[in-house]
Amino acid sequence: MVHQYKLNGYNIVLDTCSGSVHTVDDVAYDIIEAYKSSSEQEIISAVTAKYPDITENDVKECLEDIKYLEQAGKLFSEDKYEKLAYEYKNNTNVIKALCLHVAHTCNLNCSYCFASQGKYQGDRALMSFEVGKQAFDFLIANSGTRRNLEVDFFGGEPLMNWDVVKQLVAYARSVEKEAGKNFRFTLTTNGMLIDDEIIEFLNKEMSNVVLSLDGRKEVHDKFRVDYAGKGSYEKIVPLFKRLVDSRNGKDYYMRGTFTHHNVDFTKDIFHMADLGFTELSMEPVVCSPDDPCALTQEDLPKVKEQYEILAKEMIKRKKEGRPFTFYHYMLDLKNGPCIYKRITGCGSGTEYMAVTPWGELFPCHQFVGDEKYSLGDIWNGVKNTEAQDKFRKCNAYAREECKDCWAKLYCSGGCAANAYHATGDINGIYEYGCELFKKRIECAVMMQVAESEEN
Repeated sequence: MVHQYKLNGYNIVLDTCSGSVHTVDDVAYDIIEAYKSSSEQEIISAVTAKYPDITENDVKECLEDIKYLEQAGKLFSEDKYEKLAYEYKNNTNVIKALCLHVAHTCNLNCSYCFASQGKYQGDRALMSFEVGKQAFDFLIANSGTRRNLEVDFFGGEPLMNWDVVKQLVAYARSVEKEAGKNFRFTLTTNGMLIDDEIIEFLNKEMSNVVLSLDGRKEVHDKFRVDYAGKGSYEKIVPLFKRLVDSRNGKDYYMRGTFTHHNVDFTKDIFHMADLGFTELSMEPVVCSPDDPCALTQEDLPKVKEQYEILAKEMIKRKKEGRPFTFYHYMLDLKNGPCIYKRITGCGSGTEYMAVTPWGELFPCHQFVGDEKYSLGDIWNGVKNTEAQDKFRKCNAYAREECKDCWAKLYCSGGCAANAYHATGDINGIYEYGCELFKKRIECAVMMQVAESEEN
């Protein structure tokens, strides 16, 4: 299966199953497009008629090159991975990461918050040290021989339970050597409570810090407000700058959300880059379709155009010596994820789980509070095996619509939570999200092509 597209002056041919990327001229582009559906003579006639300077021999030489690439497994390559996708998840019972909801409460009142201002449709709560300690013990006990384990301190706002975060990190460090484990920690914060003591601890213990900023002041302050309705931009930007500078501009992500109200979200990304933040992410809002923030079908072409604008500007800024990273354009075409990761996805509900303040297990943070997907708890383990089995079947081949999709080995079947919230089924198709994902991959590949040709 191949995917062909034209972007930023490049003719790109992407071979799905081998991962090979080819840049070609207009003639070769047309010949590849017709290669599987037309005879050699039909191709010769069509191409020589369209391009008067191209001879029959030129077309035959191109066809020979295509045939060689096909035989080498770099064009029209065979899909051999469907069986592996099911076997891998069915044969693994190792948990490698937890999302610890240390605080089901927040000091901001963001109207678009998927977690209902941190409450997750339930009561406000803080995780106790005892619950957190048991979560670490549960992870160690269920991680098999895996050495590297990941824990994300999440909320709500995790800094509202800061003492417990510190205690849990200290506990993990005290047991990791004897257990033969190495913990990597991440913390996600809105920044309101950051101070020098927190910065020092984060720099010592957190492999990554995710910082919430939506971009321009007027955009950020429209939704990210405190309970008095006051915007948080002026408070958090200086704190974020101090934190990022103290980390030497590394090991963090500035994560924003764009909505129907700022479809021109590249202006927010460029604003953050101009502030000096270079590790950036901007996510489409997750909310009900009838929410005023929800992206509409009319927004779709505008959002796709924004992704192209972003890619072109990133190429330009890199040439100018002021590059920045965009999370969704991070693509390693030579040494990317192994095929098992590419066909099985994020591992939610199997390798990765979220833990509530009272120790309940859910497939990931976006399922917390939905009793259908309560998997069990950190004392007794997974009891809802029926729900977990559904997640074991989530992969790049789980949906008929995905089997013939050129992007399946990049999205790994997509986000189960997004599918569920859009269709009511974790194996449903979140079509809007698919469209955005495919556009991002096209842009990311184009950027790799541009860099390769520049070099």
